[in-house]
Amino acid sequence: MRLPLVLAVAALGFASAAPARANRIASRLAAALAATAMLSCAPLAAQEASPYQPARGQRGKDVVWIPTPDALVTRMLKLARVTPGDLVVDLGSGDGRIVIAAAREFKARALGLEFDEKLVAHARRRADEEGVKDRVDFRQADIFAADFSNADVVTMYLLPDLNLRLRPTLLAMKPGTRLVSHQFSLGKWLPDETSWVQGRPAYLWLVPVNAGGSWRASYPGRDGNVEAELNVEQEFQRVRASLEFGGIRTSLRNPQVEGADLRFAFTDADGLVRQVRATIAGDRIRGTVSGSAGEGEFRAQRIGATPPVGGSDPASDEELSGALQLLGE
Repeated sequence: MRLPLVLAVAALGFASAAPARANRIASRLAAALAATAMLSCAPLAAQEASPYQPARGQRGKDVVWIPTPDALVTRMLKLARVTPGDLVVDLGSGDGRIVIAAAREFKARALGLEFDEKLVAHARRRADEEGVKDRVDFRQADIFAADFSNADVVTMYLLPDLNLRLRPTLLAMKPGTRLVSHQFSLGKWLPDETSWVQGRPAYLWLVPVNAGGSWRASYPGRDGNVEAELNVEQEFQRVRASLEFGGIRTSLRNPQVEGADLRFAFTDADGLVRQVRATIAGDRIRGTVSGSAGEGEFRAQRIGATPPVGGSDPASDEELSGALQLLGE
């Protein structure tokens, strides 16, 4: 570092001055040098005080941070049909963009769970700058230990093996919860819908109600009320089912579980095709049965034990290994 001209002149005066004067010059020179040093360090101090900015590809606890493109964020939230009454939870929320978009564009409440404390602080600053801090929260948390069971929508951009590890937790959430994942799926749990934006996929699942087991059902027939037994086998949202009535056992046409709703069709004892649309709440089914003979009420009560939903067990080593192969590991 070069001394300013005034300091150089002062130094020369110091060399030729009398002792008393030399002391005064030395004191002034020291003060001037200190001031110069402080000025020269000011840019460095300002740089150190600048807000933290995450770097694309930086390593985290289980993943590297790669942000989801804004256009895909919007599509993910539209796939999930986010409304102002929803709570959106983003797992591994990074810089907070999905949480902030949910609050800014859809007026929803949103929570980001992120392990990296610096990213949590950064996301909070961004929410403040975007004017949505009253509708969002960011917490430092381990997504495998956190309780987010009250979410209406769960978003994620995690590695495929992490998705599989989370799958039993996600499948156990309340029926109708919407799950959206950028890039990676949930293995054998096939999505209900897939979208692509700029070549990148977003997958949607609706958490299915547990429809499995045996049910004592009733519905109106031509000659009065019909008592029947409904038997359902379920794996994730896919079901196979049959209905028994009057000594007849028939398979169901296109049985579907979508969230808490159950839909199917069957041919009744009179040869008429009947359509059933119902909602499952615990051990009860309530809905309507319709067809050419008119519309009536369909009711059912589960009998016997409630079986677990197929696929709710932890992912097998084989499935986890297959997920890792997607990453070339």
